[in-house]
Amino acid sequence: MRRQVLLFISVLSLRSVLGQVSYSIPEEMAKGSLVGNIAQDLGLDVKRLKSGKARIYTGDSAQYIELNRERGVLIIKEKIDREALCRQTTPCALHFQITLESPLELYPITILIQDQNDNAPQVLYPVQTGGSLVAEMVPRSADVGYLVTKVVAVDVDSGQNAWLCYKLQKATDRALFEVGLQNGEIRTIRQVTDKDAVKQRLTVVVEDNGQPSRSATVNVNVAVADSFPEVLSEFTDFTHDKEYNDNLTFYLVLALAVVSFLFITCLVVIISVKIYRWRQSRILYHSSLPVIPYYPPRYSDTLGTGTLPHVYNYEVCRTTDSRKSDCKFGRAGSQNVLIMDPSSTGTMQRIQSEKSILDELDSPLEVRKL
Repeated sequence: MRRQVLLFISVLSLRSVLGQVSYSIPEEMAKGSLVGNIAQDLGLDVKRLKSGKARIYTGDSAQYIELNRERGVLIIKEKIDREALCRQTTPCALHFQITLESPLELYPITILIQDQNDNAPQVLYPVQTGGSLVAEMVPRSADVGYLVTKVVAVDVDSGQNAWLCYKLQKATDRALFEVGLQNGEIRTIRQVTDKDAVKQRLTVVVEDNGQPSRSATVNVNVAVADSFPEVLSEFTDFTHDKEYNDNLTFYLVLALAVVSFLFITCLVVIISVKIYRWRQSRILYHSSLPVIPYYPPRYSDTLGTGTLPHVYNYEVCRTTDSRKSDCKFGRAGSQNVLIMDPSSTGTMQRIQSEKSILDELDSPLEVRKL
């Protein structure tokens, strides 16, 4: 065992490196971004990184930096969020080591994470609630400089990105209140009078000092009154008016949408019917089929203007003198004899068929018209 240990120590040469390489990068860098050329900064050859199987040792499971041995550079493996990594600790840095084998070498690396203005201020007070209305009371006897309330906000960024300033954006009466630029205190700038409205609303903007700057907005309700019942009645009406206006707007928008939908639907139906009728008329107009009229059963053309066969009634008479035989046909069916058919409710024409015409050449023929 002693021989093996001595042999291992003789083969493995451990060199302690006192030099340290540091880099400074902004947070939220994209994955794959270049941090620095570690081979050049350490004075190593890329072949040494390959042969020594260079790798990063962090001591924990989180690795934000990756070593590319082919190029000898450090690159971003995962996005770095400074606030999640260090919170309010300053400075924020990553510490790790690059190890090489044969012989074993250790190179400590430090990467400083610069804060970026990627967070907007957060208002802690007054608390913004959607269901209830919070108001600060100011008595009508308040003098100049009376402290109404204080807007409290924080920024999770660090350095100058966390410096906040407060500005009064809107107010019911701008001549009555002011906001401290650095501390967010809301104070009166003149004497409160009886003519001042009970309900006062202030809109305060909180901005940080980053580039570009980010901001947050908070509404502060102030009640100028001496008694609580007066404040309650005024702000209850205010809340009801706001709810009424919101409901009215919703119903107006809904009614407009319904009317627009019905109008568009009717318009589409009318246009569709028009197009359908137009197409049907075009199809009939361009059709080459003949038009065949329809006639009811037992119809006869009594005026003699059509192509239907006429119905004739005639009677055959014979004489003894065949040389004087003659044939006379009756008139058209307009003068036919009509007889009632007792077995039916209608009438039918009596048509006498021709029995035998010129069956004997010597027999004269005479036709009498009925």
